[in-house]
Order: sequence, then structure tokens, then C-alpha cells
Amino acid sequence: MDTQKKIHVGMLFGGNSSEHDVSKRSAHNIYDAMDKKKYQIDLFLITKNGIILSDAATRRVFAGEPEDKVVAEELPKLDMSDPLAPIKNLAAAKDIDIFYPVVHGNLGEDGTLQGLFKLLKKPYVGSGVLASAASFDKDITKQILTHHHIQNTKYVVVTPENREQMTYAYLAEHVGKHLFIKPANQGSSVGIHKAENEQDYLDGLADAFKYDYKILVEESIDNPREVECSILGNEDAVASKLGAIDVPKSDTFYDYNNKFVDASGVTFELPVDLPADLTKRIQDMSLGAFKALGLKGMARVDFLVSEDGEPYLGEINTLPGFTNISLYPKLWEVSGINYTDLIDRLIQLGFDEFKRQSEIHYDFVALDAE
Repeated sequence: MDTQKKIHVGMLFGGNSSEHDVSKRSAHNIYDAMDKKKYQIDLFLITKNGIILSDAATRRVFAGEPEDKVVAEELPKLDMSDPLAPIKNLAAAKDIDIFYPVVHGNLGEDGTLQGLFKLLKKPYVGSGVLASAASFDKDITKQILTHHHIQNTKYVVVTPENREQMTYAYLAEHVGKHLFIKPANQGSSVGIHKAENEQDYLDGLADAFKYDYKILVEESIDNPREVECSILGNEDAVASKLGAIDVPKSDTFYDYNNKFVDASGVTFELPVDLPADLTKRIQDMSLGAFKALGLKGMARVDFLVSEDGEPYLGEINTLPGFTNISLYPKLWEVSGINYTDLIDRLIQLGFDEFKRQSEIHYDFVALDAE
């Protein structure tokens, strides 16, 4: 690639998920931090119903116009009888060098966009199709972690098929009396509930089933410390310093509201002062999970640390937030990498992985005509 030529980046954000607006905030921050002397950037907002808007329309939303108004004006321009209509606007961006997905949750972190980029034969930032999909599904993640002896909480999976058998009494005996209920394929604490009795469990389960057909019911760790670790790299990934989240005692956990709506009561320790052996253990567990899941580029790994100092890996985010309070970039900042340099590294890692994948050979054996 000509080093004098700007790198043409296609940034996608928004999406058909509960984290649509969070994604918009992240995209703004990443765009503002990118070196415009180095990058030419096309912006593509994915609407709440999964349609990709043009760069021109997206910039109107970026500039503050109401998204619903812009979408209402743009959708009639598309021929929805065309099966490629939802992605048609990508054709207007010529010579994209690399795609940068900033879509949290559904469509972005579940491997869908990564599959599109692969079909388009373009580099992209972050993990591939399988790694993204496996990490997005909390059940599959926990199966892989357990196989690799990476400590995580006890759990069972509740589905419509086994729902009647998974009573609170059964779970209290086999998992614990204090439970967390989580949709397997959602992010940002959407649909998550804590249950300490049968009614809480039934109410929480009913709500969780609005968001997925596979629900994790996990044991609750008493008075845990929420600790985070950021990972950066491909095969040679490294771990950041650790951070801790202190949630108000009135809140049961770090939920969507205190993440994104009102974070005034939440405090962060960046970096957090933990015993050296515990810090190393969490960093090693994070890197082990990153490798076991086949992740690339970046991930934020969330832990619960029990009162007796035992770390339990809770969740892995393959496209972590870049909002003003998001911990992924903040942890790298306290580890010595500023926001702009972090973005440069993530883009280069995307190019590196694309080059690595392009070196894989495929042999096509012709079959004789009958």
C-alpha cells in the first residue's frame, strides 16, 4: 500500500440491537480521535431495522439531525425488492481499504458483519466470524472456558423446551439460591436480573425470554469486586493494567442504566491496586480466554472477584465500547497507549490478520465432466 495515500476506512455503527445508541456514541469518539491526515473515513449508520445508510445520510445523523427523520427520508430511495437493498449503500464507497465495525451486540459482535466483510474480501478490525459468534453466545463461551480450565461461575441453560423442569427449587439446589438470569445472546446487561426467590426467578426469566430463546441462570458471587482487563493484539496479544468498577450499594449489578444512562454513582479505579499474584492471574486468564476463543485485535474481559480473592471470568466483549466512560480505551490509556494510537494499532492489526488469512491456500480439484 502507498504510504502517502490515506487509508480509506469504512466505519459501520448503530445496528439492530439494544445497544444501538451506545454504538453511535462509540463511533463519534473513535471518529473524533482518528488522525484525518492519515485516514479517509466513510461513515455508515445501520438503522434499527438493519438497513445501511449512505455516508451522506449518516453524516446528517452525526451532525445532530434526528435519526428517525433521516431514515424516513432515505428508506424510500431503496428498492426493497432487491435482496441486496440493506447493504446497497456500501457500493457508493469506492476502494475501501479496511472496515471498522463499531456495532455492539446483535449484527456487530455476533459474526454477521464479519461474514459480510469476508465475502467482500476486505480487511476489518477485530475478530473473525467464528470467534465473534462464539464469544457473543454466553453459553458457548462458558463451554470453551470450562474446557480450557478457565474459572467461571456455575450455570445451567434454560430453553423453552426445558423451562418447566428448571424450577427455582431445582436451581437453588444445583446452582444456588442467589441467581443471575441472562439472555445468552445480548449485551449491556439487557434482560439481566438477579433472583433470590421463586417470584424473582419467574419474573426475571419471563423478561429474559423476550431477548433470547436460550437463557443462562448463573450462581451469584457474594459481594464481588468487578474487575476488567483489556486485551490488544493478534497471536502476540498483551493484557492491560486492570481496572475496577464500584457500583452503588443500592444497585445489584453494573446494569445498562449505570453504564450508559446515569453513571454518576459509579466510580472507577484505573488502574486498580490488587495483589500482584491476583493481577497476574486475571491477566493470564484474560489472555488464555482470548487465545482459546480465537480472538483477534481486541477484547475487554470482565471478572467477578470473590471476597476470598477468587477470580471468575464473567464475560468477553469482542467490540467493546468506546464511549466517554468505556473501560477498554481507558485501561489502555493508563497502560501507556493513548486513544489515537490505540485506534492506529487496531487498524494495523486488522490488516495483519487479513494478510495472514490470505496466505492460506485452497486447492480446487476439478471433477471430470460426466
